[in-house]
Amino acid sequence: MTEGPGQLSFDAGDEVASVAVPGLRYIAGWLDPEACRELLARIEAGTWSTELRRRVQHYGHRYDYGRRSVTADPRSADPRTSADAPPLPSWALRQAERLAREGIMEPRADQVIVNEYEPGQGISAHVDCVPCFGPVVAAISLGSGCVMDFTHPGDGTKTGVPLAPGSLCVMTGAARYDWRHGIAARKSDPEGAVRVPRGRRVSVTFRTVLGPG
Repeated sequence: MTEGPGQLSFDAGDEVASVAVPGLRYIAGWLDPEACRELLARIEAGTWSTELRRRVQHYGHRYDYGRRSVTADPRSADPRTSADAPPLPSWALRQAERLAREGIMEPRADQVIVNEYEPGQGISAHVDCVPCFGPVVAAISLGSGCVMDFTHPGDGTKTGVPLAPGSLCVMTGAARYDWRHGIAARKSDPEGAVRVPRGRRVSVTFRTVLGPG
């Protein structure tokens, strides 16, 4: 898979020949295998929440799925309140600083959510909360790869985008605000004429929280 402006081109033999999702950027190998293993080990040392069917970790600001809102600035939060999220750990700050340094996210991300997907688990198609988060959403894939489906805002057609371990998927513009993205709850993904079994996948999503309007 190669990167292009607003379009992802896949090598011959992949199921999808081209993907036209405006504002979508894919960077293969953003983290090398050793960096992936190290990052995953650091994440494993954190505390997982089981509030959803999948395990999650929140840093910087906790996202309330029911209210579709985020908590206040963690620096002024009451540490005794379980709803508050801990500050970004060193591993998250390091990646957030790299995203800013490479001009991918400005200002630097201040909210991180880690999602764990076991084979058979997914996430329904959605657009990340528009009043909550800024114009760039960036996600690193670790462990197993998967196919993320992007749904056209007009005609509802779906485009499958394979996300490989170590890759970075960046959503801006229409990919951020108009196209819905999700992961089908299945244990394998199509690749050409065969199906590829999924393993355990961990995604790390970086976002900036918008202040009060």
